[in-house]
Amino acid sequence: MTTGKIVLIALIAGALGVGLAALAPRWLDGGRDFNAPVPVGGDSETDRLDRLPRFQLPDTSGQEIASSHWKGKVLVLNFWATWCPPCLRELPLFDELQRTHSDQRLQVVGIAIDDKEAVEAFLAEHPIAFPILLGNTDAIEISRRLGNRLQGLPFTAIFDHHGQRIYGQTGEMTRSSLAEHLEPLLSQFDNTQTNRN
Repeated sequence: MTTGKIVLIALIAGALGVGLAALAPRWLDGGRDFNAPVPVGGDSETDRLDRLPRFQLPDTSGQEIASSHWKGKVLVLNFWATWCPPCLRELPLFDELQRTHSDQRLQVVGIAIDDKEAVEAFLAEHPIAFPILLGNTDAIEISRRLGNRLQGLPFTAIFDHHGQRIYGQTGEMTRSSLAEHLEPLLSQFDNTQTNRN
């Protein structure tokens, strides 16, 4: 086989690989747009979670924290890892979100799908204002049931103050997407609190 044919075959194989990488998630997921909201109700998948699941995971100090700890708050669960570049790019956005909503109506929680030492080393250099829990295979399964079908990272799920899942996204979150989904929830939360007083 000539060098030209080898190069041509390599180029075709590379193009096919790129095409499959781009289209495989949509093909495997039935054409679903990963940036679209996760359907709530009426979903044919009976194992899909529409509410905040009960779980208990350790933080970096080893203390077990249950999901019920944030009951009554708008909750943003972010599944991430230290080896995931898009995860690391969006962490400052979540940190800013938590700092600007330190009035207790919103809680960001990071679930690191990573080993404890790597997470501790990362947090020592990049402190953040929200709790980080250490995930395991159970946490990966939780993310799958919340809409992360391919179990990719990062994955973010947003819950209202009643624990109802409102939105889920595989891939990096943007400031505008967070604002779009959180502002109505925080306004609704404020209105509920005002009506109680």
